[in-house]
Amino acid sequence: MATISNPELLQLLRSEVIPAIGCTEPIAVALCTARAKELLGAEPDKITVYLSKNVYKNALAVGIPNTGMTGLPIAIALGATVGKSEYMLEVLRDATPEAVAYAKQYMLRVPATIKVDYDAPSLLYIHVEVANGNCTAQATIIDEHTNFVPFHISNSPKGVQYPIGSTPSNSEASDPSALSLRRVYDFAIAVDTSELSFLLEGAQMNTAAAETSFAEQYGHGLGRLLRPISNSEASNSPQGVQYPIGSTPSAQSLFGDTLFTKIISYTCGACDARMSGAMVQVMSNSGSGNQGISCSIPVYLYAKENQCSEEKTLRALALSNLTVIYIKQSLGRLSALCGCVVAATGSAAGITYLMGGNYEEITYAIKNMIANISGMICDGAKPGCALKVTSGVATAIFSAYLAMQHSYADSTEGIVEDDIDRTIRNLTRIGHDGMKVTDDLILDIMTHKQ
Repeated sequence: MATISNPELLQLLRSEVIPAIGCTEPIAVALCTARAKELLGAEPDKITVYLSKNVYKNALAVGIPNTGMTGLPIAIALGATVGKSEYMLEVLRDATPEAVAYAKQYMLRVPATIKVDYDAPSLLYIHVEVANGNCTAQATIIDEHTNFVPFHISNSPKGVQYPIGSTPSNSEASDPSALSLRRVYDFAIAVDTSELSFLLEGAQMNTAAAETSFAEQYGHGLGRLLRPISNSEASNSPQGVQYPIGSTPSAQSLFGDTLFTKIISYTCGACDARMSGAMVQVMSNSGSGNQGISCSIPVYLYAKENQCSEEKTLRALALSNLTVIYIKQSLGRLSALCGCVVAATGSAAGITYLMGGNYEEITYAIKNMIANISGMICDGAKPGCALKVTSGVATAIFSAYLAMQHSYADSTEGIVEDDIDRTIRNLTRIGHDGMKVTDDLILDIMTHKQ
């Protein structure tokens, strides 16, 4: 196996840790629709969308930014009207109230036909066909949320050629067999931290998204409920926002006003806002905003509360983010395994490092995570994702603490092996290969509710 250079790993980080607005799957559908519309050169009067089951599953119940609506129809309508593919995962950046109002009318006038392609060539597959009169165009995204493949266009009113778009990287760093946790760790502790400022900016961006959720009621309001507050603050809360007051115990009385509570409330608060359609920008990881949130906020807040240096904070964020990328390379962009678990595993590594742990303790923390919540299913993007984020992040903190005491799951326990990379591969084999039937069953249950 060839050695992967630090510049190559830095480029991998930069390509996988990028800003996004809204839940990634419906946003990617909007992006693909926007590209097809641009190729058509006119507003479509017919739209047909084909989706892999995993994309469809993750777009059924999640809020679409600035619309007050959930699901695919409004995302597709916005992509066809106001979306700009040059914005990539921020494709709906220009979705003003006026643009949303127009898209809602357009959605009724030009309802999209949405089909699940059970024979899709990838778990992440989006194909959009649009027409205006006799003019037609198509756009396809595969494997990655912004990866367009060669398009087909006929009778283009513009009569011009369009670029194909991006293609998957041929870099060795994109090959899961080319990375190891040791290589991830060595990179994080040796890289020039002046190159990592975007990770700190991303963590601060995600923390700001959490603070948005404290100001209003989003989703289940989990971040607000877990955030320690006084009864006087609760009694003055905005109309419609519920706090645990009176006979119901407060978060502070149950969990205390601790860093643990703060980390959990902020992390799930950012998820609350994002899953409910708040117009907030977050820094994603491996195509998922929730993964970006879960691997950055806990590390950032732990470092801030413990007055860690900026250099150490940046190294911890690099370790966390790159650990997630490493695991996702063999797990895949989408699976039946909850991505929040993977992202929280990154946080466990980053927090262990901030606690003073070295490579050995970090492997212990990851083994604790894999021994604990590795079986959590993904049943689509939705407000309830905040519950899973909470479970993942809480477990990450426990795992890091236990690892620093040299208490960890060993090779006699379940899917854990002595070798950390084999342990990680056992997890991803279960998620990628072993849970395929589970994935089909989840979708069947979700689409046949009574």
